Amino acid sequence: MSDNCTCGCGNDYDQTLMTVPELFGTNVFNNKTMKERLPKETYKALQKTITTGSSLPPDVASVVANAMKDWAIEKGASHYTHWFQPLTGTTAEKHDSFISPTDDGGVIMEFSGKQLIQGEPDASSFPSGGLRVTFEARGYTAWDCTSPAFLKEDESGDVTLCIPTAFCSYKGEALDKKTPLLRSMSVVAKQALRVLKAMGNTTSSIVSSTVGAEQEYFLVEKEYYLQRLDLMTCGRSLFGAPAPKGQELEDQYFGAIKDRVSSYMKDLDIELWKMGISSKTKHNEVAPAQFEMAPVFTTTNMATDHNQLVMETMQKVALRHGMVCLLHEKPYAGVNGSGKHNNWSLSTDDGINLLDPGQTPEDNAQFLVFISALIKAVDTHADIMRATCGSSGNDHRLGANEAPPAIISIFLGQELSDVLEKLAKGEKICKKGACQTLKIGVDSLPELPKDNTDRNRTSPFAFTGNKFEFRMVGSAQSIAGPNVALNTIAAEALEEIAVRLEKAKDVNKEIQAILKDAMTKHGRIIFNGNNYSAEWAKEAEKRGLPNTRNTVDALKAFISPKAIKLFGKYNVLSKDELHSRYDIYVEQYAKHINIEALTAIQMTKRQFIPAAIQFVAELGASLAAAGKYGSVQKGLLEEVGKHLEAAGKKVAKLEVETKKAQGISDVAKQGAAYRDKVFPAMTDLRGDIDALEAIMPDTLWPVPTYSDLLFNL
Repeated sequence: MSDNCTCGCGNDYDQTLMTVPELFGTNVFNNKTMKERLPKETYKALQKTITTGSSLPPDVASVVANAMKDWAIEKGASHYTHWFQPLTGTTAEKHDSFISPTDDGGVIMEFSGKQLIQGEPDASSFPSGGLRVTFEARGYTAWDCTSPAFLKEDESGDVTLCIPTAFCSYKGEALDKKTPLLRSMSVVAKQALRVLKAMGNTTSSIVSSTVGAEQEYFLVEKEYYLQRLDLMTCGRSLFGAPAPKGQELEDQYFGAIKDRVSSYMKDLDIELWKMGISSKTKHNEVAPAQFEMAPVFTTTNMATDHNQLVMETMQKVALRHGMVCLLHEKPYAGVNGSGKHNNWSLSTDDGINLLDPGQTPEDNAQFLVFISALIKAVDTHADIMRATCGSSGNDHRLGANEAPPAIISIFLGQELSDVLEKLAKGEKICKKGACQTLKIGVDSLPELPKDNTDRNRTSPFAFTGNKFEFRMVGSAQSIAGPNVALNTIAAEALEEIAVRLEKAKDVNKEIQAILKDAMTKHGRIIFNGNNYSAEWAKEAEKRGLPNTRNTVDALKAFISPKAIKLFGKYNVLSKDELHSRYDIYVEQYAKHINIEALTAIQMTKRQFIPAAIQFVAELGASLAAAGKYGSVQKGLLEEVGKHLEAAGKKVAKLEVETKKAQGISDVAKQGAAYRDKVFPAMTDLRGDIDALEAIMPDTLWPVPTYSDLLFNL
């Protein structure tokens, strides 16, 4: 290892002296590296596969594999792994070395095209939701060549070649989040291209869905983290009285970044940049000890891969700095939780953003068509969008005046909404001082700069100039599911529009009719006001918009006839695959609440009740010694005794409800039991424990407090 290298990667260059452009992508088998290392014809064949989805000939795969192996070995790698994303929501990898035995008792380093393209990890221990029986272990990983291979490094200097892959069963069912994502990207691309061609676009040949996923997170001192069983097992604090100071002074948001955190962020950027992840923005978020990182847009499957790496790298780098990164949606009660803003758009291979209003009449018409499609898609399938954001962690966040409510609506901004409404009705629009009736495809819209209105941070699906920001996604969640839904519902709406345009005698008149239908039939989904207000909840109910407040109910949308028809029509997810995901996600909800309940029981019985008993004993002795002057001790003794007795009864009730829920075999009924019985019992217990914390001395309280956790970085 070079004396100059401080990252533990084994590379012989001094990364501290490299410029960011020189550092960026050094651990990625990207387009530049492929050009340098692959024969010209091999490179062309691989690019054809990447851009068109055609199969890669075996002889080409062998050349690519050998070049990739040589590159990885030069960088210090001895192993490779097919890196995939099972339905656990995290990533998985099985490492194999490049070594192959020789007849003379030695080894050579080999990596074949077959090994590159397909792997066979044991699939028996991953959740399958009934798609397969547990004694059948076979599963296959297949190379996603549209997402470049990369190197992962650890502090020991170990380097592994990671090959992004899809993961399916022996019979071809999707056992992962990548497979349906790739399917959905294909169908939305196909239908978007149909619309463009029907509108006379002859230059665009490829459409890609693109995403930029902003990631919020908390940092906490590792020493304190290790003293909190709830943080270690659940990712959130199950107990904790409010600190004297929270976020009420609004001094954390965009505030000066502390040196220690800045050092962490610098190292995080370096690690991400080396893996080709374009970490762009970093800042303090609203809550104490909360922060955010935002990348530049890229294609949706790469953005999904990158976000999984972002979360993993955030946690890994934090440990180097003596901290722990918390990705749970609500680590601490009483302060903002964390989300993941999923910025989604559609772009062509010739540089056109299909959600950009543009400056010419043709652009305006194109923009209006795609906006109309999104209005229809989101209104028709709001329940599916909500389901993709369901988790036990996100239930704490949605609708808590820090994130969008559980009601799906679209924010367009008043100016754009007015234009759409008037165009749909054929009314006059004032433009440059004059009022006229605009004709689509002939006249240009009133100028719509990217920031034509104030940003609405309360909206779950907000148009922000050239993209839609889906703000409901939880911070710990994979963005695959939400984007599978977005791509597929958009594809359905675009196909309907494509059929109409292909049959139309006058395309511009048909666009006018499409816009009118979207606004008339689906305009109810547009809301530009305060989504946090009680008035909006009432108004949304009048409009017939769903308001599903918990995950167990939200997930039912996956197995509705509407969802089965939608995803089945485009071969994104079969009926069985949808049912499997419903079962898995409800079961995951139940398991998370079960872990929280068992943790709460253990902490209460082993830590909080013994501490309170000790305090009662000390108060009793002090009261006896004080005699008639012991009024303070008497009052404290009564209050502590009251909460201690209540905590004892409530922890017993929590144990009973947890055991009952554990014994329920039906997935849906079990999820409901954890939601309706176990979680409320746990919340009720917390009230007394937090009350005890507020009156007991620091010397007796057995775990670090919110003041310790939030203000000691």
